[in-house]
Amino acid sequence: MKRGPKYVRCPTEDFRRFPMAEASLAVGFAMIELLCVVAILLLLFTLYWGPSTSKNRAREAQKECRTHLQKIYIALDIYANDHAGRFPVLTGAVTSAEALEALVPRYTVDTAEFVCPGTKVPPPASGESFRQQKISYAYYMGRRAADAQQVLMSDQQVDTRAKAAGEFAFSDTGKPPGNNHGKLGGNLLFCDGRTEGTPPRLPFSVMLTQDVVLLNPSAK
Repeated sequence: MKRGPKYVRCPTEDFRRFPMAEASLAVGFAMIELLCVVAILLLLFTLYWGPSTSKNRAREAQKECRTHLQKIYIALDIYANDHAGRFPVLTGAVTSAEALEALVPRYTVDTAEFVCPGTKVPPPASGESFRQQKISYAYYMGRRAADAQQVLMSDQQVDTRAKAAGEFAFSDTGKPPGNNHGKLGGNLLFCDGRTEGTPPRLPFSVMLTQDVVLLNPSAK
């Protein structure tokens, strides 16, 4: 006796018998598709805007850093007026904090300005000596107020040598030393109070004389 073909039930028959189950499955698929679309859009947004936003924040920090240097200059200028036009000098100083400590607290108590906003260094306590603490800025000790076109302070530099035009003053890799602003370069404060941003390679020479030494912040 021949048997007829085996009957296979179509899954859709169950859905017809149970319309609520079919509707729930359709909603489930719709939610999964929606979540996938949202995830893809978030990924594309991060890939496109992430690096740009991070770079903008870094540039804003570099701009704020120039404001810090300008505020420090006010204290330096008052100090120079009280000391025959000379900025702070400390015999035997090996770090910028040791020399610039002379400004606190008589000429400024706002010690947070001595930390660059591009770094994660905690600011010194307000009005207290920071001689043994880490600050962010290099200092050309021995300059006078009359040296208007000379650099007085800067972001931490890669070393304490004199720099010819085109030489690296700041990190070009984003790694220390000299990386207050990653790979963007740094800021310079001149003896007349103006500030300038510069790429890692200096566009002009910054030389040292017998009476002027460049002091970097402590490496610790």
